Amino acid sequence: MVGETTQRVRPACRTGPDGRDRVDYRAVILLAAPLFANSGVQAALNLTDTWFVGRLSTDATAAMGAIHWLILGAIFLLGGVGMGVQTLVAQHHGAGRPHEAARSLWTGLWVALAIAPLFLLLAVSGTWMLRPFALAPEIESLAVEYWWPRLLGAPLAVGLWAVSGFFNGVGRTRVTLGLMVMVALLNAPLNELLMFRLGWGIAGAAWATNIALACGIVLALLLFLSKRVRDEYGSHRYWRPEPRRLGVLLALGLPIGVAISVDVLGAALFQIMQVQLGPVDGAATQIVMMLTSIAFMPAVGIGIAGTTLVGQSIGAGDREWAARVGNATIRLSVVYMGIVGVLIAASGPWVIPLFVAKSDPNFAATVALATSLVWIAALYQAFDALHLGSSFCLRGAGDTRFAAIALLVLSWGLFVPLAHTLTFAPGQGWIDGLPQYGLGATGGWIAITAYISLLGITLLLRWRSGAWRRIHL
Repeated sequence: MVGETTQRVRPACRTGPDGRDRVDYRAVILLAAPLFANSGVQAALNLTDTWFVGRLSTDATAAMGAIHWLILGAIFLLGGVGMGVQTLVAQHHGAGRPHEAARSLWTGLWVALAIAPLFLLLAVSGTWMLRPFALAPEIESLAVEYWWPRLLGAPLAVGLWAVSGFFNGVGRTRVTLGLMVMVALLNAPLNELLMFRLGWGIAGAAWATNIALACGIVLALLLFLSKRVRDEYGSHRYWRPEPRRLGVLLALGLPIGVAISVDVLGAALFQIMQVQLGPVDGAATQIVMMLTSIAFMPAVGIGIAGTTLVGQSIGAGDREWAARVGNATIRLSVVYMGIVGVLIAASGPWVIPLFVAKSDPNFAATVALATSLVWIAALYQAFDALHLGSSFCLRGAGDTRFAAIALLVLSWGLFVPLAHTLTFAPGQGWIDGLPQYGLGATGGWIAITAYISLLGITLLLRWRSGAWRRIHL
């Protein structure tokens, strides 16, 4: 095929004085740095929305906390196929098949379009889906206001993941960073305009996100169809849908979506438990979740780099090198999250009050609780790094089903019932058959620490087992 190449090289490789190949950590960091910053920008987006919503009321913050993970779970469940684009692109790029990489992106965009009606159905089902959780009426009303426009715009996020997956897969991670910076810069003034100047309240935060994402995907497609990319990848040629490729992407991407959504929906139930305790517990948990995203989201960037490096190495036919670069990205994740987790906890007394309106009657109680919870959250950051690093490396190798099963078992079999047991006092919970110790939000955060620690160890053992070496896409 015209334009295809056959050059295959080891990514992030340098030759030492003894003639042996070693992982070039500088190259790994250069690849990961824009992704690291990109994920940091996404964390900033979460914090920005939390800050703007906090200006409305504690009830609004608690409402957003009640549905934040439910919304993300729905988006990931249906949209994980957009993330699968990066694995296919990285392996095609490593194998010297640039036109196949371009085809993979178009496949991802067709899938994003195909699942749009499902998101519409979810968008109009907010009241029905939240009713079983028996939220306070004022909180449920605010939650529904945010729910439907946010899910209506969810296909935009899936499409942006697909385009970003292409640029990440070919190693052009600065493009992805530029896209997310633009989205973040648009989001803040749009929040101010829609929420306060136009008086749309909490719904304005969702519409601000949608508009920013729409602008991001338009710019991303313009870059993908630019002359430079067209000449190298033939990006303008392969826009027609191909059923076989759709099937390959669905088989790869659905387990990615299931794995993330199972984890996220478990976190959603955990957060709803805290909101049900009261606005103080719900708001404090939401604030700590957003603060720990400063450790979590950039580490996702390191993990995405791992997906690219592992995928490119496998595409080049070198699975031994894939193992070595994968181990390197996991180590970087552990070091980063371990250090940042402690720094976040130590700075809690100064940072947390910024996310609660001083005029709110629950100001002191919310700050005090969040300040204690953030130390519990700091304890599991290194284990969360094992989870993230290992899962993204497994994704690069196409080993996505094991992570989905592990997350399903540990999240719904351990975390959710343990959080229920430790959070609620007798008579408060949803299930009468479980013991209830009434530790409140503190108990819930102890449960999430136990869950993340076990999950991180499990996925690391899967990666180190080498079972992924037998997978061929």
